[in-house]
Amino acid sequence: LAVNIEENSSRAPIPYKTPPKVIRQQQLSNNNVNILLNEQSLSIQACNLAQGGVRGVFKTINLDLRQYSNLYMYTHLESGGTIDNINDNEMYAVIRVGDDLINNFYELRIPLKKTPWGAITDDAIWPAANDLSLDLQRLVQLKLARNKSVASTQFYKQVDADGKEFSILGNPNLGEVQVIFLGVENRTRPDACVEVWFNELRLGGLNEKGGYAALGRVDVKLADLGTLYVSGSVRSAGFGTIEQRVNERSKDGISQFDMATNLELGKLLPEKAGMSIPVYAGISQTVSTPEFDPYDLDIKLKDKLKQSPAKQRDSIRSNAVDVHTIKTVNFTNVKKNNTSGKKQKIWSIENVDVSYSYYKETEHNPLIESNDIVRHRAGLGYNYTSAPKYVEPLKRSIKSKSAWYQIIKDINFNPVPSLLSFRADVNRQFGAYRPRNVGGFKFGLPETYDKYFTFDRTYALRWDITKSLNLDFTALNKAWVDEDSGRLDKEGRKKMWDNFLNGGRTISYQQNANVSYVLPTAKVPALDWTSVRVNYIASYNWLAASLIARNLGNTLANSQQKNITGEFDFTKLYSKSRFLRALEEAAPAVDTSKSAKKKKKEPGEPLQLSAGVKAIGRILTSFKRITINYTENATASIYGYTDSTRMLGMNFRSMAPGLGYVFGRQPDTSFINSLGAKGLITGDPNFNFQNRQDFSQKLSIQAQLMPVHDLTIDLNVDKTFGKVYTELYKDTTANGYSGNFARLNPYTEGSFSVSYVSFQTLFTKIDPNQVSQTFLKFQDYRSIIAKRLSVANPGSNGTQTGDGFYKGYGKYSQEVLLPAFLAAYTNKDPNTISLMKNANPNVRSNPFQGILPRPNWRITYNGLSRIPGLDKIFTNFTITHGYQSTLSVNHFESALLFKDEFYPSYPSFIDTLTGNYVPYFLVPNISISEQFAPLIDMDMQFTNQLNARFEFKKSRTLSLSLVDYQLSEARSTEFTIAGGYRKRGAFSFIKFKGKALENDASFRLDLSFRNDETSNSRLDQSQALPTAGQKVVLISPSVDYVISNRVNIKFYFEQRRVVPSISTAPPITNTRAGVDIRLSLAQK
Repeated sequence: LAVNIEENSSRAPIPYKTPPKVIRQQQLSNNNVNILLNEQSLSIQACNLAQGGVRGVFKTINLDLRQYSNLYMYTHLESGGTIDNINDNEMYAVIRVGDDLINNFYELRIPLKKTPWGAITDDAIWPAANDLSLDLQRLVQLKLARNKSVASTQFYKQVDADGKEFSILGNPNLGEVQVIFLGVENRTRPDACVEVWFNELRLGGLNEKGGYAALGRVDVKLADLGTLYVSGSVRSAGFGTIEQRVNERSKDGISQFDMATNLELGKLLPEKAGMSIPVYAGISQTVSTPEFDPYDLDIKLKDKLKQSPAKQRDSIRSNAVDVHTIKTVNFTNVKKNNTSGKKQKIWSIENVDVSYSYYKETEHNPLIESNDIVRHRAGLGYNYTSAPKYVEPLKRSIKSKSAWYQIIKDINFNPVPSLLSFRADVNRQFGAYRPRNVGGFKFGLPETYDKYFTFDRTYALRWDITKSLNLDFTALNKAWVDEDSGRLDKEGRKKMWDNFLNGGRTISYQQNANVSYVLPTAKVPALDWTSVRVNYIASYNWLAASLIARNLGNTLANSQQKNITGEFDFTKLYSKSRFLRALEEAAPAVDTSKSAKKKKKEPGEPLQLSAGVKAIGRILTSFKRITINYTENATASIYGYTDSTRMLGMNFRSMAPGLGYVFGRQPDTSFINSLGAKGLITGDPNFNFQNRQDFSQKLSIQAQLMPVHDLTIDLNVDKTFGKVYTELYKDTTANGYSGNFARLNPYTEGSFSVSYVSFQTLFTKIDPNQVSQTFLKFQDYRSIIAKRLSVANPGSNGTQTGDGFYKGYGKYSQEVLLPAFLAAYTNKDPNTISLMKNANPNVRSNPFQGILPRPNWRITYNGLSRIPGLDKIFTNFTITHGYQSTLSVNHFESALLFKDEFYPSYPSFIDTLTGNYVPYFLVPNISISEQFAPLIDMDMQFTNQLNARFEFKKSRTLSLSLVDYQLSEARSTEFTIAGGYRKRGAFSFIKFKGKALENDASFRLDLSFRNDETSNSRLDQSQALPTAGQKVVLISPSVDYVISNRVNIKFYFEQRRVVPSISTAPPITNTRAGVDIRLSLAQK
């Protein structure tokens, strides 16, 4: 409960008064009037309190009291109930602080003077004898006295002459006070009813003792031998920055020492030796001495040392101090430099370098008895590089200067690699960690160890075999040197070094090979207009199994990337013909002089062709450039491989997994079977990892045509295909290891997309509420496709069912719907359109291989402004037309129920629910997205500063769901008309400060209209369902005026109106208008 001055100042039998010398705090109210805050106290009412009983309240806190010297509080006692029968010193105030209220606390009990009923003065209500004024060091001295006398688990008490009792139990500390308890105890009465007030519990006597800090640094230049750096710093307890509070200041004395040196010891040897020996050595130590004992946070360390026996002081100090030391020595890239001036040979010692580093870190603190880490690193490297020197054996043998012999004369090879590199790195760490047994018996806890010993070898080869054939090879062999756990004895060290000398246990082998070749077409006169580059990248990875699961086998993985890039510059090809060269040459000026008529034509003189011949010739030679880029990526992962690796990732005793796999060859069924037959795949019955193959393919063709001047046609053809195959290759016997392997859970998934042409049905009129004619045609085509499939499948053999379809190929069969959909919406013959394949011979096979990519285009013509007559009207007139379309199957997957038992590649299992054959691949959705962007775009700039633009776009997205047999068709049509005019002095009639506005003004108007419609059509339903749609009208006029080269002002208005086509959406109109002022602060 609480009592306060505002509510209880007239209380009976004793009114509430503020304690002596307590002044109420003022606060400014919302209406700027000073008001006094309500001063209040904690009230504890206890009736029927038995003799020796205690009642009170507690609060959890988290306080550090060590920076304060005193604890203060006012206390009031009065009789409760209806009779004033309490006497002085019969009740005691109880104050407990500590970690908890049961096992670890300090306690103070104060005999209380009662306030008689009817008292009205603050001194009588709050007797001075009841005040708490505790020197916190008294509690610390109490703990020290207890520690000398009894165990910490015993309750220890001291009583002062004035009756105050000080007690301690356990190991509380003032540095981490977690809870505080305030209560009242009935000391002598058999039964009591009292009320106690507690007020202004507070800390006082702030520790104002400061600290100090200092630092120093010395840098010494040791001539050309190196440098020496020495630095140190010290910071005492109590030091802190100005903005830090007292409790935030340092409570530890910290000293730090650092010394480091960089030396070139090769300077101490004769210059002729040419040795380079860089050395770095350093030592760093940080010592942190706490002000308070880390185990008794309210006892200063110096006080605890004074109270302790002399024999224990060193160990107490060592346990309390945090010492962290780092020592290191590095020899980096020690080598012999080339001082002879001669070119280095492959066997030159200058190609060799050596490195070594030693690192030691030690630490101990109040919680860690020892934490030691020692690392040794050593490296031996060999690196040889040279510029390629090509040998051309036939260059001088063939004397002919004919260009046709150039490819033979340029035959070359480079006998020496451009780069040979090898590096061996050894890394050994030994770490031992022992925690300190704090508060326990005097025995050490066991050590834990963190150690490893690795031996890595890196290989690199770069060889420019010829000027056009290059090879890059890198390999990394990671090995682990096994050793016994813990600290090694003599036998353990011998075993470890034997393992090291054997190269360790390989845990990972990785290699990469990259071969690139440029076909020598540039050296063949008939093909020098072409450029073809072939690139092959292969990677291989062998990963060892964990030692605790070696029976599960190792992991193999490889990958290959093939890339072919071809560029065909037809302009260069045409330049080889005098006739074709004349198509691009301007007609010479006509010379009508008599001498010109008599002049004979010189050999090689450009042909003069008529305009008609030139026009036809340019059309026939419209192809100017074609670029082809084809990329294949394939990866394969094999799990459970039990063989080891020796060289090039292979075991040459078993010749597994084979050079083909190591250099990227993708495995087939026979490859996996051969590994199983050789016993190189684990037979462990717990093995459950699936092998995986990934394949992706991308084709991109770009072509540029220019049939006439200023007319450019850009064509592009794209195709992407990706596929993933997984299977579990496992010994199927109960106990395993019988060699009876089977392929379980085969699963394939992938995606496919191509550039497409489907505008044949784009311009047909549709009603979103009615099924379109194209959709009806799609429905009709199903029976034609079903008949084709039935006739081709011997299991169906053209057997017709009652609904007009065929056995296994009903109206909702996926194999029927896909070709029928494409035939209807591309206006193709359903009798000839390609069908989906029901086979998966390998990961490269494409079930949609019959769907070929089609060219998309973009046409640009800007020659109208060069036509005589029109050049006086237009400065530029550009007409643009473009078409883009993509057919996509975002996901397809293999069907688990597919069977082709009787006729390979023809389904034989009929789903009893649908009555259709289950195909090999399930395709949930196919979509076509196309757009004329734009269908027509005319951008005109007139000679009178007027510009205008007209654009018409049309797009469509078709999405056929083969799950709910529904087609979603979204169409969009957009018209845009824009115009602008720029005039100088348009606002000259307006004067500002007496001057007319003569600068440029730009007027612009943009108008656009877009109609979006989306409808869903379900197979064999008579009506379509409009699902979305809107008409959008945009009008945006603006005026832009240039005030100066730094200031521009723009007046604009924009209104966007959206009228939905369905009733569930409201119409929306957005209007914006305003003035836009732009200031340029850039320096000009």
